[in-house]
Amino acid sequence: MDFKEVVKNRYSCKKYSDKKVEHEKLEAILEAGRLAPTAKNLQEQHVYVLESKEALDKFDIETPCRYGAPTVLVVAFDTNNVYIYPGEKRDSGIEDASIVATHMMLAATDVGLDSCWINFLDPDKLHKALELPENEEILMAMDLGYAAEEGKPLPNHFSRKELCETVSYL
Repeated sequence: MDFKEVVKNRYSCKKYSDKKVEHEKLEAILEAGRLAPTAKNLQEQHVYVLESKEALDKFDIETPCRYGAPTVLVVAFDTNNVYIYPGEKRDSGIEDASIVATHMMLAATDVGLDSCWINFLDPDKLHKALELPENEEILMAMDLGYAAEEGKPLPNHFSRKELCETVSYL
């Protein structure tokens, strides 16, 4: 798929079919995340693939937003391996994990899958439920799968501000 079409067609799917995600497609998505740029190339991201009933049940306790997806990716980062910016007021963890997640979302669309960025969850509770390492912080979770027949973009999906409303040239 042409990149412009990938960006245009990607939407937050809210209803998934029960069709499983093929391993090859999942690997392509994970590889896109692996190749994402990170500050100083620290690659502090860690992606957890939730596919087992046990893992998905734990996820479902923490959020109602799986929407029937057969796979969930949880994107975290190693808080001990981040770049600290000059001024020491912020670090690269959140932005690097966001870039990784975005690459994976676009890759999902490119291979014919649907996704949804899930932030309606308490990352600390999910961290505890999944028993993740102490040094990792969860950024987000991503539903992944095939849209059900009624799983269409929300009505406001294609409504966008004009470029002049979101960009300023200085």
